[in-house]
Amino acid sequence: MSQHQRGFTLIELIVVIVILGILAATALPRFVNLQADARVATMKGLAGGLRGSVELVRGRWLLTGSTAATSVTMADTTVVTVSTAPASAAGVPTAQAGGIDNALGSTSGYSFAAAGAPTGIATFTPAGGPGTCSVTYNGNTGVVVDTAVTLANC
Repeated sequence: MSQHQRGFTLIELIVVIVILGILAATALPRFVNLQADARVATMKGLAGGLRGSVELVRGRWLLTGSTAATSVTMADTTVVTVSTAPASAAGVPTAQAGGIDNALGSTSGYSFAAAGAPTGIATFTPAGGPGTCSVTYNGNTGVVVDTAVTLANC
């Protein structure tokens, strides 16, 4: 009597493992860059949030009716420090602590650094991420710049 065994030979198993290894080696570089893509998307979202915050604070400042007001209380009782001079920056959040960071609501996940008083420049970088990946806020004009947010920088 002859017994006929069923199953895979050792050579067939090795061929399958080699093919899977080749596929993994070609697919891996596509997935390695996902962290940079996610960081770019997060920073672009932050830039949009900053732009929206600036406009909300400026609108609230205009509604107070006082061009001498140095702070604005938002609906959730958050107090945001605003500039009163120059005229082009009147009502926009300052770049210092208590200004744009309060207007944004939360800077969790980002490092916030302010330079120059009281308006100046505020720089946001991802916490634990490269310093080259940054969004800047100009407290003199209320302009948010995200040109440094690229795959190469993040």
